[in-house]
Amino acid sequence: MAANFAFPMYDVHPAATDALVSALLRDFPEARFQRPTDLLSHWRDESLLLSQTCGYPLMTQLPEVQVVGQFHYTAPGCVEGNYRSLLVVREEEKGKTLWDFHGRVAVSNSPDSQSGYHALRNSVKHDDAFFSAVHWTGSHRLSLSALQRRTADIAAIDNVSFALFARYEPEALAGLTVIGETALTPGLPLITSRHTSAETIARLRAALSQIAGEKNVAEPLLIGGFRPASRRDYEVILTASSYA
Repeated sequence: MAANFAFPMYDVHPAATDALVSALLRDFPEARFQRPTDLLSHWRDESLLLSQTCGYPLMTQLPEVQVVGQFHYTAPGCVEGNYRSLLVVREEEKGKTLWDFHGRVAVSNSPDSQSGYHALRNSVKHDDAFFSAVHWTGSHRLSLSALQRRTADIAAIDNVSFALFARYEPEALAGLTVIGETALTPGLPLITSRHTSAETIARLRAALSQIAGEKNVAEPLLIGGFRPASRRDYEVILTASSYA
């Protein structure tokens, strides 16, 4: 069975992702690239060579996968391997703070999203009554659209996605503004199946480190580096998400 791989989390500009795919295929020509629609099943695939997931599902729903590492991103607000979410509202709300949105409607891509939901929930100290409602959209792009359509009032959008939208899909940000940001959290982990050998993980790390230094591949995706990581690096996510 061919090993599968994907880069599903920041696929805002498919041509840029395709260049990253081609670079990885130089070292793993036998692998098969896919754009999965069912991410949880994809991440749990026993033949998974490489994918990028979110820190929260890594720690809560993917106990058996191995962590390969993480890309460092150059988007404003990133610090080494850490990223944050931006609090996005309509331009007419400019100058307000998060606390002005008490009793308003929030929107998020998914209840298992660190950047779209848990970072926002942590910011209001886990007060589940802070917002009058939270609507689920399935993606950051659709959350931004909900703000534009006035079906919600505030969203947390990770700063890498925001920067990619600004570069490749500025219409997704039309009429919107940023009023704040959440705390830093470890950047998205690159993962592999529990069956992947230590030798293959070492090959993956070497390939990803090289790719991160290739400007023509890395810069369009705002990749500024790569470092190996482990599950322990993401334990802070559970700590931040569990306080009362």
